[in-house]
This record gives sequence, C-alpha cells and structure tokens, in this order.
Amino acid sequence: MKTFTYTVTDPVGIHARPAGSLVAEVKKYASQISITNPAGKSAPAGKLIQLMGLGIKQGDQITVTVDGEDEDTAAPALESFLKANL
Repeated sequence: MKTFTYTVTDPVGIHARPAGSLVAEVKKYASQISITNPAGKSAPAGKLIQLMGLGIKQGDQITVTVDGEDEDTAAPALESFLKANL
C-alpha cells in the first residue's frame, strides 16, 4: 500500500470538472484508490459522486491511498496528475 498527501491548489477545490478528470485517470489503474479529506472521511477515487461528496476545497490537504498490483506506478502517476490539474 502506498499513501501520499497533497494540498489542493485549484481555487474551487475538487468540483465536477476536475473530479471527472481524476476519476478518468484513476480508472487507468487496477489498484484500489481512495481519497481522504481533512475531516477523515474517505471515498473511492473512481466514484464521481462520492468523490465530490467529500467537499474538498482549495487549501485542503488530502490523503491518497493506492493499494494493489500496480501501486508502484499508480501512486507517482496520480501525484503528478494532481499537481498538474488540482
């Protein structure tokens, strides 16, 4: 299992457009990927409505957990994706 934290820089946080892009990115990997908000609530990163339900705003530090057969490639790729898009 791999985990990393990321501070959201998007001015609107994780809203519909970036959440949809994140879901599409997550679906490229076989690993189970979840995101935890600062309040400790977690959701699967591949489920758009649940992801948006976390209410993640600009400045929030999220924790991304990647667990599975391709975690070694998925975790750094997702970290790069977040830095480029959120």
